[in-house]
Order: sequence, then C-alpha cells, then structure tokens
Amino acid sequence: MIDINQLKNNEQFRARLLERAPDLDVTKVLELDDNLRKERQKNENLRSERNVGTAKIAELMKTDKIRASKLVLDMKVVGAKIELGDRKIAKLENQIFDMLAKFPNVPSSGVVMGYKEANKVVGSFGKKPEFTFKPKDHVELCTSLGLIDYERGTRMSGSGHWVYIGSGAMLEWALLNYFVDFHTKNGYKFVMPPHLLNYESGYAAGQFPRFMDDVFFVQRGQGTKFDPKAAKFLAPTSETALINMHRGETIPGDQMPIKYFGYSPCYRGEPGGYGASERGTIRGHQFNKVEMFIFCNPDESTMFFDELVKNAEELISGLGLHFNTVALAAGDMSAAMSKTCDTEVWIPSLGYKEVSSISNAICYQARRANVRTKIAQHECSDGVCRKVVKTDYAHTLNASGLATSRLIPAIVEQFQNEDGSVDIPPVLHKYMHGITKLTPQ
Repeated sequence: MIDINQLKNNEQFRARLLERAPDLDVTKVLELDDNLRKERQKNENLRSERNVGTAKIAELMKTDKIRASKLVLDMKVVGAKIELGDRKIAKLENQIFDMLAKFPNVPSSGVVMGYKEANKVVGSFGKKPEFTFKPKDHVELCTSLGLIDYERGTRMSGSGHWVYIGSGAMLEWALLNYFVDFHTKNGYKFVMPPHLLNYESGYAAGQFPRFMDDVFFVQRGQGTKFDPKAAKFLAPTSETALINMHRGETIPGDQMPIKYFGYSPCYRGEPGGYGASERGTIRGHQFNKVEMFIFCNPDESTMFFDELVKNAEELISGLGLHFNTVALAAGDMSAAMSKTCDTEVWIPSLGYKEVSSISNAICYQARRANVRTKIAQHECSDGVCRKVVKTDYAHTLNASGLATSRLIPAIVEQFQNEDGSVDIPPVLHKYMHGITKLTPQ
C-alpha cells in the first residue's frame, strides 16, 4: 500500500508512480481524499456543537426545563447528522482503500521504466558450456536418466505436474539441503510455514486483490457461495507467509534485522507444459522453493538488497552453473516491489531462465501488514540532546534462495556428457548417498 500523503504532496513520487502505471486514476483518489477530510472536519464541528449543547442542557435543566427540552431535540438532530457523516466517512474510506489496494509500488530511483526489453544484464558468472557433441535437452535427459516421470505426473494431476523419482527425487532434495545449509550458516532462521493461508496474508503480501486468479483457493463445504475473504488458498511462495510472521506487530529497532528463510512447495495457477519454452519442469502448478525474507529498519533496505543478490549469486555459483544477474525495468517487476534483480540460469536448449528474483518492497508490504519498527534517535537543540523513539513502517525484502524446478534442467543440460550421463555438482555429493554421476537407465 502506498502512502497517500506522498501521493498527494510529493510530485516526484506521483510522477514515478504514473510512469510505471499511467492508467491509475490518481485524480479520483485525491478527490475522494479531499472529500474525506471535509467530511471529517464537518463531523468534528458537529461533535463539538453537541458537546457544547450537552453541557448547556445540564445547566438549563436547573433553570429552564422548557429551553432544555428544546435543546435536547436540537441535539438529536445534530446526532443524526453525525451518524450520517460517519456513514459517509466510512464509505469514502472504503473507496480510497479499495483503490489504493490496487496501486503498485513506486519504483526506486535508478529503476528504468519500460518492460522486459529494458532489462539490463548487470553481472555474468561462469562460462557457457561448449559441447563437442550434439547436446540433449532436459526433458530427454531427465527421462533417459530416470529422474522425472512426466507422463505419470500428468496422469495423476493434469498438465503442469510431474513426479520426481529415484535419483531425481534425491537430486531435488539434495538441492534443498544445500540451500538450507547455506542460509543457516549465513545466520538466517529456518521457517516451515503453513501451506494454507488466509485472505489477509495474500493482501499483506500485495498479491490480493489484483492477483487472486493466480492462486488455488480451497473452500470447505459444498453448495456454499464462494467468498475469498473466508476461504483459504495454497501458498504461491513462502514469501506470502513470511511477510505475515509479524503482521500487526511493532518490532523494536534494536531487534532488526530479522532474517528468515522458508521452505515450501509453491502452488500457482499458471499453465505448465505450454509450448517449447515451457516444457518439462520449466513452468508448472507445483514446485519447490526456498525463500529468503528480511524485515529491517528503513535506512537499511538498500544494504540488505545487495546482500540478498550476493546470496543468490553465491548459491548458483556454488553449483558451477553459468548465469546472469539482470536488473529489471519497472514494467517487468512484481507490482508490490520497488526494485528487483533476477538471476537467470543458462539452459542450453532454452536460453536464460529466472531461478531467483531478489526484491526490495520498501514499506509497501509493511503498510499492508501493519508491521512497524521503533527507532531510537538522538535529537539535539540548544546544546541539549534527547533520546527520542520514533515509530515508522519497517522495510521488507525477499529473494528466492532458490527455486529448484529450473535448476535441474540447467544442471542436466550444462553438465551432460556425450554418453548421456550427467555429472552432479560436487557441492551436492554429500547429499546424494554416494552418487556423483547420473547414468542412463
């Protein structure tokens, strides 16, 4: 949720927002806000009038009961006007809330406008593999190596689903163990959140109400009218849960930063097996991911954004894979984010595919989740210094660390051999129960 005071009073803020989303009806929101302030002032005046009248009635009851009775009737009219004003205020507040809830975050300075074509590679790591033979694609390799059963996954659940089996399941779990060890050593706290979340969790993350069609809702009972605010949905990423770890809380500044990493399967309503570039496990309805998440004081989020980028890059570099880091243009970022970099791994048969998205939401999610921080500051004037505690919204950041469903295609394609075997990255050996090479079955 953006700050309406910034929208109203900060011309640069408003211009950046409209550059990102030119169709936003900012004028309408500001008109509603102006009407809201006028209605609140009218009701304040009416309440003051009623307070004076109530005190006057008490005095008149001792000296002039007829005038007191007339004034009682007058105050009932004032009371009715106050009730009407309260209803108008509530209606305006709801209208403003509903409109602002759909507004995206304001891009940070330095984020370029535009869409995917304006994205910029800001780092390249490792080298593309060079093959002396005709390389196979990941679907052929995962099938011949017996890692993934695509046919039975589709039979069980429809398109966009697959089954990890044998060494494929072990490789998937080895990646997750590698991520867990990495983040634990870096001082992040492990969280395994619920898979079923409520509407408030989706709203706090910035996914609702705009993107409700992207998730799987679960509703108990049949024949009842569907109400998203009463139903649960399957987490599309553990980020959605982690922002809600401190929903409604005020965190002392000296307890910041709070660093989590969460594991969960991710459930998404996007199509799987959609065209040549979406084959195999590239895009599906369910996949595994570890997510980093940080709550911090407002002046620290730029520093922690750089930390999250570094963590994602180190994880992929540790696997020995070639990849790029890409700064996203405003139009290619998630609506809740102010700045985003993607790490895109090289899959020879497909090109570059994102495996981690690193984002700074600044105070956008914290406003929606009402997560605040108390910051102690020293203010000095006239030679006297005082300790002042100020309350502000926290900043939140998140990053995939990492998603697995595109890493396995990258591993089998980048590390394949002419005989159809695949070398497992050395960093995963200790999790593979003695398996260091995958061989065709």
